[in-house]
Amino acid sequence: MTPTSLRRLVVVLAATVGVAGCGDDAVSPLPVQPPGPTRSTPTPAAASPSPAPTASPSRPPPTGARPFPAPPPPTRTRGTPRTTPPPTEATPACQGAVRYDLPLADTEIELLKSLCFATGAVLRIQGIGPGLVTVDRPELVSQQYEAGVVDIRFVRPGTVAVTIPKEGREHTITVVVR
Repeated sequence: MTPTSLRRLVVVLAATVGVAGCGDDAVSPLPVQPPGPTRSTPTPAAASPSPAPTASPSRPPPTGARPFPAPPPPTRTRGTPRTTPPPTEATPACQGAVRYDLPLADTEIELLKSLCFATGAVLRIQGIGPGLVTVDRPELVSQQYEAGVVDIRFVRPGTVAVTIPKEGREHTITVVVR
């Protein structure tokens, strides 16, 4: 077998495998797409052409593509409570599910009073001994220590007071978890 014929064989096999993976299974449309026709074998009655629809003076003639429905008008009025959950992405005042590194040797901890994270965020406190960092609500966090690093993962929404000793004083950082 020559290298050229081997390359052709590989290309043919790759194309065959790619086509063989495609099936005739119908899939659900995305929520923003209107349901379309399903793929099936046409019956003789379905194969005959249907008469073309006529246009009326109040409606334009139909096109081949189905138009998307217009979004509903906003129904929320001023003062109505929010019915949707808060956004999950980061906001200017509240960070997302990130890892926040807090190296105690390089941080003026007295200036850090509060933080805001999404559920799943990790506060990593570097340069501290085991058992020194405490939280007031342990049911909202998962805390681990290894090699001078404390990782506090915020697993449930709520407010947690994290107490960190430094230079003989205890500093509390209030963490809001949404």
